[in-house]
Amino acid sequence: MSPSLSESTSTADLIAVARQQSLGDLPRRSAQRTPDKVAFIDGQTQLTFAEFDAIVDRAAAAIADAGLSKGDRLAVLSHNCWQFVVLNFATARLGVILVPINFMLGAGEIAYILDHSGATAFVVEDALVPVADAALASATKADIRHRRAILSANTVPVTGWEDLQEWFDHDGTPPQVIVADDDPVRMMFTSGTESRPKAALLTSRSLIWQYTSCIVDGGMAGDDVDLHTLPLYHCAQLDCFLGPDLYLSATSVILPAPAAEPILSAIETHKVTKFFAPPTVWIGLLRNPKFDDYDLSSLRKGYYGASAMPVEILKEIQTRLPDVELWNFYGQTEMSPVATILKPHQQLTHPGSAGRPVLNVETRLVDDYDQDVPQGEVGEIVHRSPHATLGYDGDEEKTREAFRNGWFHSGDLGYLDKDGYLYVVDRKKDMIKTGGENVASREVEEALYELDGVAEVAVFGVSHPRWVEAVVAAIVPVQGSGLTVEDVKAHARATLAGYKRPKYVVITEELPKNPSGKIMKRELRMSHADIAEHDDE
Repeated sequence: MSPSLSESTSTADLIAVARQQSLGDLPRRSAQRTPDKVAFIDGQTQLTFAEFDAIVDRAAAAIADAGLSKGDRLAVLSHNCWQFVVLNFATARLGVILVPINFMLGAGEIAYILDHSGATAFVVEDALVPVADAALASATKADIRHRRAILSANTVPVTGWEDLQEWFDHDGTPPQVIVADDDPVRMMFTSGTESRPKAALLTSRSLIWQYTSCIVDGGMAGDDVDLHTLPLYHCAQLDCFLGPDLYLSATSVILPAPAAEPILSAIETHKVTKFFAPPTVWIGLLRNPKFDDYDLSSLRKGYYGASAMPVEILKEIQTRLPDVELWNFYGQTEMSPVATILKPHQQLTHPGSAGRPVLNVETRLVDDYDQDVPQGEVGEIVHRSPHATLGYDGDEEKTREAFRNGWFHSGDLGYLDKDGYLYVVDRKKDMIKTGGENVASREVEEALYELDGVAEVAVFGVSHPRWVEAVVAAIVPVQGSGLTVEDVKAHARATLAGYKRPKYVVITEELPKNPSGKIMKRELRMSHADIAEHDDE
C-alpha cells in the first residue's frame, strides 16, 4: 500500500502520481495481476510476484532510510542473482539511479566508473569484494557512504561491508516519490571497446517504450518461461528480456553465467520456453557433446544479438531444434537497447539482416553530411525513438554530437536492401581500408563460416606497410577438425574477391569476448598489431 499524500500536495502532483508509469511501478502492477505466480527462480530461491514486490518495497524503504533520494546513484557489482533484480526496481521506485558495473573489469576500470558515476552507495557480491576494495582504494573522486555485500549462503560477514539482506528485511514503507517519464533511473556505461566508456542515462520512458517494442515485435507473452544467463549488468539481457518478462508477468529463471551444460539442464528442468544468447553461445550449445542428451522440447522461442548469426548455424539450429523460432535483436545501450528486429519467417529469406525498425523506432542510413544514402549504399545508421538515451552524463559535447540534426547516431554502418531490410556492415572503426578499398569484416566472416571445421571467426584489420591495412582472420576450429591455415586461405580464394581475402590467418583456441558475448576486436588488433610489420608484399 502506498503512503498517503498530504493535504498540501498540489493538484498537479496528485495527477502526476495517479498517471505515473515508471520502472519502479511495474513489479507492483504485475503482483496485483498475478500475485501467486512464480516470478523468479534463482537456484533454491523462488519468489512469486507478490513476494518479489514486497521485497522491492522493503528495499526501497531501507535505501530511503539510509539517506538516498531521487537523483542519487547506487552502484552494483555482481554476477546474475535475484538480489540484483530487486535493486534494479527498488532504486527505480525512489528515482535513485542504478549504476550496474561489469564484473569482469579490473580495479582501475571500476574506480573510473565510481569516480565518474557520482555513486554514494555500492553493493557488491561477496566474491567480488577484494576487487571492489582495490577499486575504492584507487578511486580519486568517489564518495561512497554505504557499502553493502550480497552474501552467499553460509558466507561469514565481510569486513567493512554490511549485509545487503538487512535492506531486504527492513521494516518500513518507502516514501511516495514522483518519478517522471524522463527522470533518469539507470546509468549504463557503454562497453568501451574502442575508448573510455560513456555513461548513458536511461529513463522510464526509454525503458518501457523499449519493453513494448520487444514484446510486440519479439513475440513475447505472459506464459513464457525465460532463461537469463547473459550478464544482467548489460541492458540486452536486463531490458530486452527480464524487464519485459516482469512487465508481462512471465517467469524468469536466472543463472549466474552462460555455461553450456547448466543452460541445457535448466531448459530441461524448468521447461524453459524462451532463451536469448549471442551467436557465440548458441554455437557453444550446439557443439557441446551432451546437447542431444537433454530434453529441450519445451523451447519455442530463441533470440540472438551482438552479431549476425552465420547462415550455416541458422540452418543447424533449425535442423536440431525444429520447433524453435528465432529472432535477431539489433541495437545498442543508448537505444535501451533494441532498434531493429529480424523475425522468424525472415531468417533465411534475409540471412544476416538485422531486420526492420521495431514498433517505436524510426531508422535512416546517412552519409557524413547526414544526407540519406541510396538503397544498397553503405551509410551510418541513425534513429529517432523514445527508446533513446537522455544523453551522456556530464558530457554535453559527446551528447550533442550523438544527437546532431535531431537523430541519434549509432556509429554503426549498414545498408538497406530493396525490401527495406537493414544489414549492419560494421562499426565505423571496424571497417577495414586496404589498398584503397573498403572491406566489411562481417562479409568476410560470413564467407569463412561456410568452411567445414570453423567454429568461430573474427576478421579485423592491422596496419600494413604497403596496403595501409591488411585483412586478418582469427579462427577457432571445431575440436578435432584438423583445420589448417592453408585450408582457410584456399576457401577464401574460392569465395572472396582478392582484396577481401585474409592476408593473415591465425588459428587460436578462443576469441576474446566481453561478458555479453561480443568479440573484442580491439584486443585482437592489439595482440596482432605487428603481424605485418616486416611484410612489404
